[in-house]
Amino acid sequence: MKYLQILGKTVANNALLLCILYCTPVLLVNAQQTVGPMQKASIYQLDITEEIYPATWRKVEKAVKEAEDLNAAYFIINLNTYGGAVDAADSIRTKLLNTKIPTVVYINNNAASAGALISLACDSIYMSPGAKIGAVTVVNQSGAKMPDKYQSYMRATMRATAEVQGRDPQIAEAMVDESISIPGIIDTTKTLTFTVNEAIRYNYCEGEFSSLNDILKHLNVAAYEKTTYQESITDKIIGFLINPFVQSFLLFILMWGIFFELKTPGVGFPIAAAIIAAILYFAPSYLEGLAQNWEILLFIVGLVLIGLEIFVVPGTGITGGAGLAFIITGLVLSTINNNFFDFSGISTTESLRSLAIVVVPFVFGLILLLTMSGKLVDSGYFKRVALTTTQEASEGYTVEQKTLKFLVGKTGSAATTLRPSGKVDIDGEVYDAITEGEWISPNEPIVVKGYQSSYLVVKTELV
Repeated sequence: MKYLQILGKTVANNALLLCILYCTPVLLVNAQQTVGPMQKASIYQLDITEEIYPATWRKVEKAVKEAEDLNAAYFIINLNTYGGAVDAADSIRTKLLNTKIPTVVYINNNAASAGALISLACDSIYMSPGAKIGAVTVVNQSGAKMPDKYQSYMRATMRATAEVQGRDPQIAEAMVDESISIPGIIDTTKTLTFTVNEAIRYNYCEGEFSSLNDILKHLNVAAYEKTTYQESITDKIIGFLINPFVQSFLLFILMWGIFFELKTPGVGFPIAAAIIAAILYFAPSYLEGLAQNWEILLFIVGLVLIGLEIFVVPGTGITGGAGLAFIITGLVLSTINNNFFDFSGISTTESLRSLAIVVVPFVFGLILLLTMSGKLVDSGYFKRVALTTTQEASEGYTVEQKTLKFLVGKTGSAATTLRPSGKVDIDGEVYDAITEGEWISPNEPIVVKGYQSSYLVVKTELV
């Protein structure tokens, strides 16, 4: 009996051992399938090393979309800028605050003005040795400080951004307004700018690092795949063309091209330059979805109305004024992201910037036209393309002139509107005619009072 018990235990132990040996490979295979290879974090990097303009906003918008499609673990901005347009920076700020991807900015030397606002919108701020952040005072293109209403808007924007990211809002305001004093940090005579150590001390920077790789190590990202935003040739061209300075220059060329074509009709080059300038102005905005078909149509209708004012109904001013209003409206609306006449979400700053892009070159061009048009028409180029000499009779030039004396007293009708010049129809023949200030509509009966050189002097015939 004892031997049977020992034998039973031995068989049971052997069976358990066999079961373990049999199951072990299966467990190992399943373990390998469950754990798998180590997953790499997806990192998306965007470099901003230029002034902040609409092209930069366009780049950030596309980059954030690509990072979200990749489900990136971090969206990192490698930043070095002295600032730029407030409206573009505000759009970038809003985009960064609204994305669900953790945002990191690495200030590689400078984050001034609009660059400071962009940095403040990120979840984490890191700086390179010697970097700076601050000086967000709003200035115009010449560097002069803008009125307080612009500073007030920027103060509120900086304060709101700091509050969202858990940073001291008063410090953010002091970066805009030199009148704000913070004991121990800044007095009332300077706009606040932080060095690296100061930014770290006052929670405006999470750390000082020499490279992006060091930042990723600090974030405990050991293994990662990095995607860097790459601009296409089309992106670069569009970015260049939607620069406010380039847009203003194109409008200047457009205005002068139309003017010189009217001055010297038939030359061809001025109107060709105007057409090319108009295409280069509208095409980038159209591709970006800013310029809509009806806005471009407004511009074309404006040109037609001005043409009517010049060639068909001169002197009224109504069609010309309406045409100018249509042109300016079409040009301004094509640079802002409105939905027909819904301007919600468009800041006052953005609207004023778009208006300035259009109005400034027109005013500047008009001043130049009034002061320089005579000199330009007398220049060598225009003397080559337009007749400027007089053919004197003393030099042997003669012209055969058809006498119009026999038409005096005859009656007919106005072939076109006379205001006061136009054309009349007498016995089936059309003649150039002028009134003595009277306005005669087409088909009204007329009588010839006299003639001057090659045209008739007419008046309305009373029936």
